Amino acid sequence: MVVPEILVPIRYYPLRGEALTDLRNMLKIEEAHLKEINDFLLRNDNPLVDSVLEMVDKYGGIEEINHIALENGKMENQMGRLRKGHSPFVKDLEWLEKQRDGGNFISIPEYQRKVLGPDVDSIKFDDRFPVTLEISGLNFFPWLIEEAKNAISGRELMPARYVRVRSMKEQIEDGDILAFAAGMNIVGGSYVQTLDTKGTLAGKDEKPINVHLGGPDTITGYFGGIGMPNQYAVDWVDEVLHYYTEYGLPQVLNLNSGTVLLGYWLYKMGIDIEFKISVFLGIDNPYSILWTLMTAKLFSREDGKSPLIGLNLSNSVDNKTIEVAANIRNSLGFEDIVRLEHHITEAYRSIVRQPYDRTEELVDLATRIKNIGAKHEGGNPEVDGRRNHPSDLLDYFLSKREIIDKGLMPKLLVNYLDKHAALNRTAEVLTRRGMTFVAAERLHSK
Repeated sequence: MVVPEILVPIRYYPLRGEALTDLRNMLKIEEAHLKEINDFLLRNDNPLVDSVLEMVDKYGGIEEINHIALENGKMENQMGRLRKGHSPFVKDLEWLEKQRDGGNFISIPEYQRKVLGPDVDSIKFDDRFPVTLEISGLNFFPWLIEEAKNAISGRELMPARYVRVRSMKEQIEDGDILAFAAGMNIVGGSYVQTLDTKGTLAGKDEKPINVHLGGPDTITGYFGGIGMPNQYAVDWVDEVLHYYTEYGLPQVLNLNSGTVLLGYWLYKMGIDIEFKISVFLGIDNPYSILWTLMTAKLFSREDGKSPLIGLNLSNSVDNKTIEVAANIRNSLGFEDIVRLEHHITEAYRSIVRQPYDRTEELVDLATRIKNIGAKHEGGNPEVDGRRNHPSDLLDYFLSKREIIDKGLMPKLLVNYLDKHAALNRTAEVLTRRGMTFVAAERLHSK
């Protein structure tokens, strides 16, 4: 084969001065184009918008939706419903509240002294960039009680933030959803639920949303995204509004670009929902971060606020990308609104190569970046990997019935407590470096 001769050599001339400015200015978004988008959104015959407005109307309108959600999110109303339903979890909740009110959880100064001993008196802690301690997934309410017992006996910390990855319908059936919500009110933790309107299955008996996908046996089919095809994005809105009004559910996990947009719309209209973007959305480079936050800015309220309160970046991002993400976030006025949530540990099986441990990278970031979440979804690798049943992301596919039938519930509890231990190790490392963190605010006084 004869390679043709290049007649005109390619030359590279670096752009400088006015030429560079002229090229940069070409990226400006024309006001006329923004007007076209507004005209599209506001026209009367837009079925994309109309279907969302109809859902809002179904639940009584903005004011009624927010009012009902506020009432059903109150601790006293949640406990009243649990007592009325003779929930077996009432005693546990009363115990948890008693432990809190009795001051039985370690305070932050006591924790710092426990870690550092007498040296604590000579350290001035840098509290400009506290790291939010986060755990996933707390899928069964009894685990919260076991974790609290461990925290009391071991003088350990409870997380400030919790993620649930379990069928919502199951949580209603066993009363777990209300008990967990009340538990979060007691400990002062924020939490996020994973709704059922998603492309994954919680159990083999469930009907798939994406008709061509099932459970782990079709896992490669998810490579195109978790999936909320066709009309399911609007069904997601229906589910969000149902749990927001019925249980006062404050935050949901969002894992599809279409429903991220719909979350922005609902908040822009005045519904006080919040959401975090899941790691499964695959936001893994600065440009995907800009795309996400740019849309958040476009649909923010007049006061600049957005419903996006957590952005869980891909496991593959490095510290440089997170720093760029922080710069984008801060430039758009979201530094105090959007938490950058990063996996410090991950499930030992079925998601990442092990050992996966980002603790040292977190410590480096936390010296200069505000509003970071340290998420623990696996135990410390050296511990988790030696378990009879190491933590496995595919366990999220199992229904409660399958877990019990396979005798896995005690093993999954061990996995969860390993995550609790990993979270406390992170807090210890931060403390030894003179840095601070955010734990369960109603349990650990400052």
